[in-house]
Amino acid sequence: MATNFVCVSPSFPETNAHFCEHLAEAGITVLGIGDAPWGELPERLKQSLTEYYRVDDLEDYAQVHRALAWLTFQHGRIDWVESFNEHWLETDARLRTDYHITTGHGIDVIPSIKSKRAMKPIYAGAGVPSARQIEVSDVVAAREFTEKVGFPVIVKPEVGVGATRTHKLSDAHDVAEFFLDAPEGSYVMEEFLEGDIYSYDAILDADGEPVFEAATKWPPSIMNVVLQGLDLTYRVLADVPDQLRDLGRATSRAFGMRNRFVHLEFFKLDEARPGLAAVGDFVGLEVNMRPAGGFTLDMFNHARAGDVYQIYTDLVTGHDSGAATLAEADPRVCVYAGRRDHRHYVHSTPELLEKYSGELVRHRRNPQMMVPQMGDEFFLLRARDDEAADAFVADVLATAQPVEGTR
Repeated sequence: MATNFVCVSPSFPETNAHFCEHLAEAGITVLGIGDAPWGELPERLKQSLTEYYRVDDLEDYAQVHRALAWLTFQHGRIDWVESFNEHWLETDARLRTDYHITTGHGIDVIPSIKSKRAMKPIYAGAGVPSARQIEVSDVVAAREFTEKVGFPVIVKPEVGVGATRTHKLSDAHDVAEFFLDAPEGSYVMEEFLEGDIYSYDAILDADGEPVFEAATKWPPSIMNVVLQGLDLTYRVLADVPDQLRDLGRATSRAFGMRNRFVHLEFFKLDEARPGLAAVGDFVGLEVNMRPAGGFTLDMFNHARAGDVYQIYTDLVTGHDSGAATLAEADPRVCVYAGRRDHRHYVHSTPELLEKYSGELVRHRRNPQMMVPQMGDEFFLLRARDDEAADAFVADVLATAQPVEGTR
């Protein structure tokens, strides 16, 4: 009996088309639910989909529910539902619960990954340190907390994604000002941690065991990249640091993750936090039950000369194509370096393409919606080690003084 896999929003992010292609090539019946018109789907995606049900609005769960009912009527029991997208995690989970699909987490798991309060005891139970936190209730409790952890502190919505409505409070005056005009809703206050951000990225099997693991080093603040128009660079490492691997696996088990990609973010502290962790230790930051964004999946493939789309497909089919083993054979560093059109650089694009022709694995323009975070154009390099990656980044991002009369 054929396996039925429903991909929610198969055309976005664009990497979803790769998943659909691989699954279809493996004999899986791939079905799509999305709000993009059929005519706007990439041709290769159309060829991968056995059927596509278009809804007017993916935010309207009733429409999505009816779509899955139709696909079930047409093709039989649905075995998998996945969007590979943070935004639709709750939709995926509701569909699995409503249609008794057991290959992924149901709606009961959602509070533990959306609530910043609910995450803390799970981290603690797994032995994973994380920023100390209180629920923001009144100025007295806030002052007691800051006396314990020091300034600055971060205040953010108890439930929410990203940096929206996040406040950095640097002293007692800022705390008092916050409570004079406190926003509605439930907020938490956390100690402010500084250091490099790393992610533990993995594909987990039905038992929650990793069949693929990688580590990525990120810029300290994507928010600063966007607000200040900074050049973005980040990299997939050749090896996963031992402590990061241990904490990533422990976090995955504690949150009950299985049959999926995970993207778990950690701080690597550059200063000791008494009562929490030492310099160089990893501290839990954020749990994401989905693949890393942007072009990071492709960077995994370049770093490992492998194919994470095939590794995931093997997970679904239960067939071992050897893709997971191949991805461990020759690990390297894959580094992203993005540039902005308004900036003047020492080395022209043609110069870089010639100098690194043997190591560059991709060069292209970014879609407009990704420009604020990722830059106007980018280069991907497969480097033998971090030293070679550093030299490449220095060449790509070296800036020159603008020519007089230009901007």
